[in-house]
Amino acid sequence: MELIDTHCHLDVAAFDTDREAVRARCRDVGLSALVIPAIAADGWPALLALCASAEGVPKLYPALGLHPVFLEQHQAEDLAALEQAVKRHRPVAIGEIGLDYQVRSLDRARQQQLFEAQLSVAQNHGLPVLLHVRKAHDAVLAALRKIPVSGGIAHAFNGSLQQAFKYLDLGFKLGFGGMLTFQRSSKLRRLAARLPLDALVLETDAPDMTVAAHQGERNSPEYLPDVLAALAEIRESEPELIAARTTENAREVLNLPCIQHP
Repeated sequence: MELIDTHCHLDVAAFDTDREAVRARCRDVGLSALVIPAIAADGWPALLALCASAEGVPKLYPALGLHPVFLEQHQAEDLAALEQAVKRHRPVAIGEIGLDYQVRSLDRARQQQLFEAQLSVAQNHGLPVLLHVRKAHDAVLAALRKIPVSGGIAHAFNGSLQQAFKYLDLGFKLGFGGMLTFQRSSKLRRLAARLPLDALVLETDAPDMTVAAHQGERNSPEYLPDVLAALAEIRESEPELIAARTTENAREVLNLPCIQHP
């Protein structure tokens, strides 16, 4: 089976001591690619260098963007820098971008301005986006209708079935990760069972949002098969079928090449 982790922060300090060992274990469990979304502009150079230097499988693909939760780290000039970085490096997506209404201290107007500016960058370059959305799905959907982009992924999707279909109508896939492995995530599991399979992609969001079998530990992209197993169980389907379809979905929405797994 071939798997793609569509959202993994392998570039952050939590992996500094064993990054290559993690990649090796990912290869052993069938991961052919990891998509690495950015958080802030000061992390772009290291993220790009990591993706460029990673040899063999799994391939590492960068996404560049300014994360809404880290609003205070972003400078006015970062948007111009994003435009230039996209021209120079051609990431697979603009991300991680979006709106977060769960953290009440975050300025919503500034988030909106930053989000829409990054949607415009994505639109100008024909790139998909990786969305961070918490308690803000309707506002995000309204922004996407205002500034249409080439699809993307609603990362860690936790909205309603109706909101899910609105994302699908706009060319998006929905990312499901470690929370799916917890029996207590009953609403999320029901949603994953009801959505069309061609709407779904797998992710870990490592080092955050770990799977049930590693609760309390650092999450890792090597645990993506746990998410696959949970989704297969929920949908009463064969893991091989789920793996093949979600991998193809990821390739389709992010324009990723086919990779020969050793």
